[in-house]
Amino acid sequence: MPVRSTDEWIRTSLRTPGIFIFGLVMAPCGWILDLTATVAPNWRTLHNLPNLSPEVFIQQGIFDICRGTSTSTRDECGLQDTAYFRNEVIEPAQGLMIASLLVTLIGLAVAIPGIRCWRDRPNWVVAGLGGLLIFLSGVMTIIPIAWYTHILQNVTTVTPQIDVRVGYCIILGYIGGIFEILGGFVMFIGICRCCGGKNRGESRVDEVSPSRFRNQPPPRRVDVPSLNRVRTNVSSVPYSNDSLDEDVSFPRAKSPAPRSVNTSYNGRPYDADL
Repeated sequence: MPVRSTDEWIRTSLRTPGIFIFGLVMAPCGWILDLTATVAPNWRTLHNLPNLSPEVFIQQGIFDICRGTSTSTRDECGLQDTAYFRNEVIEPAQGLMIASLLVTLIGLAVAIPGIRCWRDRPNWVVAGLGGLLIFLSGVMTIIPIAWYTHILQNVTTVTPQIDVRVGYCIILGYIGGIFEILGGFVMFIGICRCCGGKNRGESRVDEVSPSRFRNQPPPRRVDVPSLNRVRTNVSSVPYSNDSLDEDVSFPRAKSPAPRSVNTSYNGRPYDADL
């Protein structure tokens, strides 16, 4: 058996490393939130529009504009607003959000074969590169979201801006981007061994092997009787053979004594018997 050097590292558990589990959970969740923020037309809403009912509001996204009311669930989408789509933030936001979705998928496609949950040792380099792509996709999501939020009041539109409010797509975009950044970063730190191998769940051979044998209880001693004992006439039974010849009386085993019969009894009934 080859002797392992003290510089060799071994995994203390065959389970999937925790950094990969964390990344594979956060990345898909962030991707779903980013997809919703991209396609939904609610990056900002315009309320209290002039010459319209107070219940009417305008929803503006990066691909579509809709008109809705607080009393109805059906919105009128496909509104034309050339001034809004000519803003310098719209086209970069469209490109970065779509690129973020694609890069996240590519990062997951690279990371999953590198993790190799069905094998003993994952490919740390490949999985780390997948985590790096997921991290970059989160950054590409945060950039347009933060830019749009920064100039939220200054985005021009043909609709008079009276009451401008942040839409739910901004919130979902921030959360999705943070999920991808955290998941990708945690997966990427597995590309190098740090913190004494704790990030990979590894330990040195000289630190693990002695402790395994040290923690094991000592072997239990079992006395096996020998089959080559000398036969003697001495019995291990507490009584002797001579006692077997003696008459041992057991009260319950004795037969009952014959009863005496009164011959004077002639079978006539007496007054006492009546």
